[in-house]
Amino acid sequence: MFHTLLIANRGEIACRVAATARRLGIRTVAVYSDADAGARHVAACDEAVRIGGPAARDSYLRADAVLDAARRTGAQAIHPGYGFLSENEAFARACADAGIVFVGPPASAIAAMGSKSAAKALMERAGVPLVPGYHGDTQEAEFLHARADEIGYPVLIKASAGGGGKGMRVVESSTAFTGALASCRREAAASFGDDQVLIERYLQKPRHIEIQVFADTQGNCLYLFERDCSVQRRHQKVIEEAPAPGMTGERRRAMGEAAVAAARAVGYVGAGTVEFIAEPDGRFYFMEMNTRLQVEHPVTEMVCGHDLVEWQLRVAAGEPLPCGQEALRLHGHAIEARIYAENADKGFLPSVGRLQHLRLPAHVAFTVGADAGEPAAVRVDGGVRAGDAITPYYDPMIAKLIVWGRDRDEARRRMRQALGQTEIAGVHTNVAFLARLMDDEAFAQADLDTGLIERRKASLQPRPAPAPSVALALGAAGLLRQQARAAACSPDPWDIADDWRPGGAASRVLELIDQGDTRRIQVDAAGLRLDEQPATPFAWLADDPACATVRVTLGGQTASGTVLVGQTGITVFHDARRYTFSLPDPAAGANEAAGAGHLAAPMPGKIIAVHANPGDTVKAGQALVVMEAMKMEHTITAPAAGKVAAVRYAPGDQVAEGAELIELTLG
Repeated sequence: MFHTLLIANRGEIACRVAATARRLGIRTVAVYSDADAGARHVAACDEAVRIGGPAARDSYLRADAVLDAARRTGAQAIHPGYGFLSENEAFARACADAGIVFVGPPASAIAAMGSKSAAKALMERAGVPLVPGYHGDTQEAEFLHARADEIGYPVLIKASAGGGGKGMRVVESSTAFTGALASCRREAAASFGDDQVLIERYLQKPRHIEIQVFADTQGNCLYLFERDCSVQRRHQKVIEEAPAPGMTGERRRAMGEAAVAAARAVGYVGAGTVEFIAEPDGRFYFMEMNTRLQVEHPVTEMVCGHDLVEWQLRVAAGEPLPCGQEALRLHGHAIEARIYAENADKGFLPSVGRLQHLRLPAHVAFTVGADAGEPAAVRVDGGVRAGDAITPYYDPMIAKLIVWGRDRDEARRRMRQALGQTEIAGVHTNVAFLARLMDDEAFAQADLDTGLIERRKASLQPRPAPAPSVALALGAAGLLRQQARAAACSPDPWDIADDWRPGGAASRVLELIDQGDTRRIQVDAAGLRLDEQPATPFAWLADDPACATVRVTLGGQTASGTVLVGQTGITVFHDARRYTFSLPDPAAGANEAAGAGHLAAPMPGKIIAVHANPGDTVKAGQALVVMEAMKMEHTITAPAAGKVAAVRYAPGDQVAEGAELIELTLG
């Protein structure tokens, strides 16, 4: 086994790999960019080396800097994690040339599966079923358009060198093909340096099922069953679970054997994932093979009882697989939810900012092995801490929640509970969306397919509604707690701007702004009065300078939540939801009016295209600007009908968050 391992990645996967290495007594080396100098993964390792600037191309994608760090620190092996250099054939080859073990497959296997088109041709020769489509090298737009017309709509355009949903579009009609192709190619070139695409028939109500495979250098190869990754947004996974609901033993075996055949066809070594698309009638087709560890590997660990990172390290060190296919057993059900910094109510737009408050469920150390008993009920894989920044340079994932249950329904309930214990402030998150997903009838009944989120959009992404009375009461109680704390700390009681007066406390009214509407709460000796309800008693269970845990009794029911009080607003966490109330500001109306016709950049990024000129008349919802940020394209649309007064930026320009892109005269 190696004595020193360099982890060529960041965030939660770097922390995850470091944890297993530490358990095995292996010294670890972290690498970091300027943006990550104080990051959690740096602290998780025994040594850390700076490798460049904040952008990935200047740091984590610099093979030369990573290899130099390995040489300087005496690392015998490099674990690439996922993303960045994990599926880079040239990097794997450079490691071998430098005498450093690449913890992954041989470069030849990465090359064979690196191109989706070439991989599909290889799989066809190996007898693995394929989705009807075009996977060739001819890439002229007219030719591809004609192939799409032949296949029949809807079709799926996919970046040949892609992954993670980038460079992918569903095209519903021939008239929409040209624009979608151009967008795919731009995104693919930006993300992978290769704009080649393939076209496939878009299957109706398909499920995304993947098989975890593992192979060693002695010729052994097996599969650790399947994961269902059907619940996706933007073609990126949000929820993963193992085993796949409704999977029969016969179908599991057929898919597992097909995955092993795929791995053997390329001389695979290490951990890999063969991804299939499955139709309701049971037919399945090869999509791609990811020649690395997957983000969702923890659900396989929890139902199989094996540490896949340990398997990776042992296989990379030349050891055989620790068991054979016949020894593997499924135990219970596991679900993983990815916690992202994104606004689920605005098309899952990534969010950047500093994590002002971060509270995740208690993590029980993950145990492996035959004598470990039941896995931890809740596992948290994270790579950030309170105070860290979510930047535009990297993927916006904050953490992964993984739960285990004796069956799927128990796992689902535990996930819902874990999401209720998750509190994040400073950026938008998808926590409330995930909670709604756990409660959704279709998800609860395992009526799964890759279009579930869109199909259930009305309930999963409801229109904004007024905050419930319980959230308002919790916010008011938290505000009173802050005022009481200020009173206790003030050297002069006459400096306190509250309603205390000699001779007794007066009844007063608190005003909180909820999505632009003023909500009023009366405060008196009996408690809080709101929405014509009787007095609501409340109590402060625990508090510190940053936040308070508050309990209120409303309508005969008692509820608790966490409340953060800032200079201009209040944040309430209750039942996996986050409610934000602002405090009255006399200048707010004027400020809102001043910005009504100004379209601002929602995050830092690069202008890709501008579809409007000064003087143009535009309709509500019309696309005006296309930005690239966090490796994805985002379209800025007109909020209402109007006329373009000014265009502030041109394609190629870099813009900061909040930069005015277009000025509109509304109406």
